[in-house]
Amino acid sequence: MHSVVEDMLKKYDCSKADRYKNALKEVIQEIALLGLFRAGFFDKAAFYGGTALRIFHGIDRFSRDLDFSLLKPDKKFAIDPYCEYVENELNAYGFQVEVSPKKKTASSNVESAFIKGGTMVNMMRMEAVRPPVSGIHGDELLTINLEVDVDPPPGATFEMKHQLMPIPYTVRLYSRPSLLAGKLRAILCRNWKSGRTKGRDLYDYVWYLAHSVPADLKHLQARMVQTGHWKKGTALTEAALRDLLSKRFQGINYSQAKQDVFPYINDHSAVDLWSADFFQSITADKLICG
Repeated sequence: MHSVVEDMLKKYDCSKADRYKNALKEVIQEIALLGLFRAGFFDKAAFYGGTALRIFHGIDRFSRDLDFSLLKPDKKFAIDPYCEYVENELNAYGFQVEVSPKKKTASSNVESAFIKGGTMVNMMRMEAVRPPVSGIHGDELLTINLEVDVDPPPGATFEMKHQLMPIPYTVRLYSRPSLLAGKLRAILCRNWKSGRTKGRDLYDYVWYLAHSVPADLKHLQARMVQTGHWKKGTALTEAALRDLLSKRFQGINYSQAKQDVFPYINDHSAVDLWSADFFQSITADKLICG
């Protein structure tokens, strides 16, 4: 394994199988971003979502996928040319993975690709750094999705962030207010597994409020209009948003939401207080709208 990858892994607790796999995925995610930087991807796209929050803002939960949005709509955009850059970068740092575009079976505003490799194969290449961990099946696959929104809603703001490992590179990502707007749309509008709410969305929401990040109402409105969850031409006010959130929090199965987030956090007690009353209270006290 490349010595820089060894250094990147030293910050993780890899004493358990799940933590080992999460650490492996996160290092792969960061090197994939380097590959995209080399390809000039961030001249036309920005990084957003939970993994952006994890890598660049330090939220204490792991995230599975890499989500991006073009800076302006381009239905002709293809992810294929970037896959080779990502695969070459990962292979150069000692990982045995393939990166391939997902074949579309229907019209979609999302271009997708997969990073795939054997979990055990890649872990064995790190054994010089970490002791062996039991509980990993020999045929288990490590998979990371890359998704690019080719028809982004307007109004997002961006910032440039730098990473220093494995080597210095730059990523364009959504500003924190625009990231929060995307998270609010997910909480209010996402239909996940027959109406269940992702606990990861709720966990991130608590983080935003704890860090006093203001919600970008204009961008949130554009996102909700695009998906048909808000009437075009009608302003989304702070009062309307608070009312929508209050009603949404009443209908969540918090036991299921906790089960969703458990694999991605080390301290399960962080979600002990989750309930409708808890989320309504912190929204009333802590939500800032910009």
